[in-house]
Amino acid sequence: MHEDELAAAEEEYLGSLTTAEAEGDDRAVEAALRPRTLDEVVGQDRVCDQLGLVLEAARQRGRTPDHVLLSGPPGLGKTTLAMIIASEMSAPLRVTSGPAITHAGDLAAILSALNEGEVLFVDEIHRMSRPAEEMLYLAMEDFRVDVVIGKGPGATAIPIEIPPFTLVGATTRAGLLPSPLRDRFGFTAQLEFYEADDLDLIVRRSAGLLEVETTPDGSREIASRSRGTPRIANRLLRRVRDYAQVRSDGVVSQPNAAAALDLYEVDPLGLDRLDRSVLDALCRRFGGGPVGISTLAVAVGEERETVEEVAEPFLVRNGFLARTPRGRIATPAAWEHLGETPREVSPDATLFDD
Repeated sequence: MHEDELAAAEEEYLGSLTTAEAEGDDRAVEAALRPRTLDEVVGQDRVCDQLGLVLEAARQRGRTPDHVLLSGPPGLGKTTLAMIIASEMSAPLRVTSGPAITHAGDLAAILSALNEGEVLFVDEIHRMSRPAEEMLYLAMEDFRVDVVIGKGPGATAIPIEIPPFTLVGATTRAGLLPSPLRDRFGFTAQLEFYEADDLDLIVRRSAGLLEVETTPDGSREIASRSRGTPRIANRLLRRVRDYAQVRSDGVVSQPNAAAALDLYEVDPLGLDRLDRSVLDALCRRFGGGPVGISTLAVAVGEERETVEEVAEPFLVRNGFLARTPRGRIATPAAWEHLGETPREVSPDATLFDD
């Protein structure tokens, strides 16, 4: 782009962010804070280098890039990378999700409407229906779909050619993808949790876009409580900004950040109300375990899936909880975090479960 075009794009970008802020649209603000090019992405250096090579090679050959699978926990930037892929290839982006594709006909309608070079982003691709998955195999490999007309012996398969496109699939559970689908992706990226230094840079960048004054120790405080996740870091920044604006001098300093995050029940290690409830139940009600996940969920008043997919991965990753064949047990770090004396868990301890 020329300098004038870059300036115009930057002005439009900042204008969309200001509008979203004025309208109180949190989702629009999150979208406006996303990086727009690979060079703007902080962290995930290895993935960005690999992806940049794939895209540049495709540009030089004048072809669409290979299909891309992005895997990793929520909030690490899978959707952002899909948008960047489309932007880097100067191609339109079509967005859908696995749960929305319940029939093969749904997928056929989406694929047949694609234009050459377009990027199709399918979020939570592991939740697609099996008939749609089987149709996708052929589309990814041969750029063709077979639409079946009629039923029984009189059924006829009509092949429909589709133009070359790039599929970008995102999943939080890559293990649920069938091997035939996983093997058809030319590039697979596993996104990792971010280091505190990278999150600090992300918080400062977002603060600049939001025109929020921050101090180095203030942004660092937010980064250290963000669970290694940029989406959480940006959300906490906006809550600290609100606190600083209403109850202090408007500056995101360390005292303001600490006070605000304490108010919103995010402790210095990033544990929130649910995390502490799980640890409290595990240690104080069940003596440290072993406890089945269903029993633990009932004890904290949450659905099993919420405890298993939201709280447990963070607690395991940070060494507060361990999975064993007999159930979940608390580690010494969990007892220490609660200010309690660790209790020895016998291998023959009774399993608390349904």
